Amino acid sequence: DLKQRGLLEETLVVWGTEFGRTPGAERSDGRDHHPYGFSIWMAGGGIKGGTVHGKTDELGFHAVEDRHYITDLHATVLHQLGLNPRHLDLAGQKRLEIDYGSPMTAVMS
Repeated sequence: DLKQRGLLEETLVVWGTEFGRTPGAERSDGRDHHPYGFSIWMAGGGIKGGTVHGKTDELGFHAVEDRHYITDLHATVLHQLGLNPRHLDLAGQKRLEIDYGSPMTAVMS
């Protein structure tokens, strides 16, 4: 366990996806991709513990408070690793998509 070993604060744990699932049932089995309201779980590595950031509407369909894009998550992870996404360079590539995100400072401790 990272906390018991004293490693949690120097280890960033991220669990999530760049899209959620539609809140309501679809016509067939399962639910479709839904990029308008989804959850990401983060712990350790300079992230505030025991907090919730953001909110969806009453149906869970759209983010309505403290909205972020997946590029903001990428920028947050890179920031916590001490990297600046605006200075990443891959030979032969244009600007990286993550270059457009901003670190989510409200979740940082």
